[in-house]
Amino acid sequence: MPIYEYFCPQCNLKFELLRPSSKLNEIPSCPRCHNGAKRMLSPFVSHSNHDEGAPTPTSGSFPCSTCSAINCASCKE
Repeated sequence: MPIYEYFCPQCNLKFELLRPSSKLNEIPSCPRCHNGAKRMLSPFVSHSNHDEGAPTPTSGSFPCSTCSAINCASCKE
């Protein structure tokens, strides 16, 4: 079951919900004010193991998609 991020425009709360895909089109209630919330577009990071065994971000992840560093420790962003 995927985790979706939501934003409540009434009270400015950002929150996450674990929801089945079948309920994707249902508008969730904000846990603080109980008004309808809007789904946010969420960037995600996918890691793969580098030759030395250290996890490194794969292309297409944010913010490292344009980074040419070998690992995040050497990245200046």
